[in-house]
Amino acid sequence: MTPMKTILVVEDEPRIAALARDYLEHAGFTVLISRDGADGLRQLKIRRPDLVVLDLGLPGMDGLDVTREIRRDTDHASLPIVILTARDDEVDRVLGLELGADDYITKPFSPRELVARVRAVLRRSERADTDAEVIRAGGMTIDVPRMRVEVDGREVDLTPSEFQLLTALARRQGRILTRSQLLDSIHGFALESYERAIDTHIKNLRRKLEPDPRAPSYLLTVYGVGYRFADERES
Repeated sequence: MTPMKTILVVEDEPRIAALARDYLEHAGFTVLISRDGADGLRQLKIRRPDLVVLDLGLPGMDGLDVTREIRRDTDHASLPIVILTARDDEVDRVLGLELGADDYITKPFSPRELVARVRAVLRRSERADTDAEVIRAGGMTIDVPRMRVEVDGREVDLTPSEFQLLTALARRQGRILTRSQLLDSIHGFALESYERAIDTHIKNLRRKLEPDPRAPSYLLTVYGVGYRFADERES
């Protein structure tokens, strides 16, 4: 029997935390609740959850600070994060993605959508286990079963979304993929409102992978269309 996944919900509003807990537990997850960022980080070390649902508008240490701390910790650098926010400012959502969050939901939200997005992020973090495949391109090696990426012998930590996006592009070297196609490849569905998140993930990948992110040699922009992974002749 597959063990239940554990979800840590870091949310200071008791009603919202209880709603998220009830729906996630009904969906078969074990749920932990933290009321602030500092306690959330403590719970990470003690309970080692499989995914974090993280409110950005926390008192004291806000969700952006918590995301930074998680990504700095080598033990949790690849932990899936879904940010949950009431903020209308798109800058906060984009910044959360740039810091390494895998997805976001804006309050007020549908609890069923929260469950669907948690499942989708977990699926793409686990999908590599079923793909016995190693992709090589230039100085990059993508070990799909182990979810490991090396560039010129240097191991690079990627979030699950970043890894699945990179793999989707690398499997189709030279082929142009639209933002909608890339969203579909990592989420299992595409929504126009989330297409700009692809640009943020590409920016993160270039920062981590490219010798010069301003002049990328792996992840190339096709203006007005989408992105493509450089073929062997270009790598």
